[in-house]
Amino acid sequence: MLPLVIEPQALQDKLNDPHLLIIDLCNEQSFATGHIPGAQSVLPQETAAGTPPGVGKLPSDEHLKALFSRLGLTEASHVVVYDDEGGGWAGRMIWILDVIGHHKYSYLNGGLLAWKAEGLPLEQMTRPVKASDAKLFKSAQFTVDIPDILARIGDDNFLVWDARSPAEYRGEKVFAQKGGHIPGAINCEWTNLMDQKRQLRIREDAREYLASLGITRDKHIITHCQTHHRSGFTYLVGKTLGFDIRAYHGSWSEWGNHPDTPVEI
Repeated sequence: MLPLVIEPQALQDKLNDPHLLIIDLCNEQSFATGHIPGAQSVLPQETAAGTPPGVGKLPSDEHLKALFSRLGLTEASHVVVYDDEGGGWAGRMIWILDVIGHHKYSYLNGGLLAWKAEGLPLEQMTRPVKASDAKLFKSAQFTVDIPDILARIGDDNFLVWDARSPAEYRGEKVFAQKGGHIPGAINCEWTNLMDQKRQLRIREDAREYLASLGITRDKHIITHCQTHHRSGFTYLVGKTLGFDIRAYHGSWSEWGNHPDTPVEI
């Protein structure tokens, strides 16, 4: 069993494992230029419904089944995910795997940036994979929607982690009908959890840093951003720290465009 967070050399040592399914969540050009040997490409837009206002919501069951069947996912598969931007899309894929009931997964720490920095091999070809009849065992325990949040606003054991920029949180930069944040939410921008000196790996003092902001393991945490892309990474970080964390996949694109949702500035 591979760890939740895996380093590049450790992954390199496992590339011949027949149960390994490596998913590249970079863009088409990046994948074509060079990717981890054996990786299969999943474009970021394939991971979201794309329907306004909640464009980042989970795709349909039919879409997800087709996607994972194309990738050859089976119950024996151990999935390793990576991207080239610090973990947003990769973390979102970890969340999707949780939702569909597949919990054998790892995140490549630092993604493609860390892999390249260590001089590890890349390939440009796409290796064929045998399609599968992927099984989805969907669970609601990793996802929240508007009624779930409204029911718990003001609960001392409940915490909203807003992964957007401070300007969005304060309502100075607005990408919806309403600006601001969910009442009581704590703002910690996703990039604050990345180590800029180590190819955007998860910062080693993440637990202490988050605790200084009031984001702690004893809370029931939900995380969001604008479209549940940036908060894919904060969901992942929460998982690595053992947090009780779920994702609000509607995120601000839904909350900020809903007529009845409360907002703080």
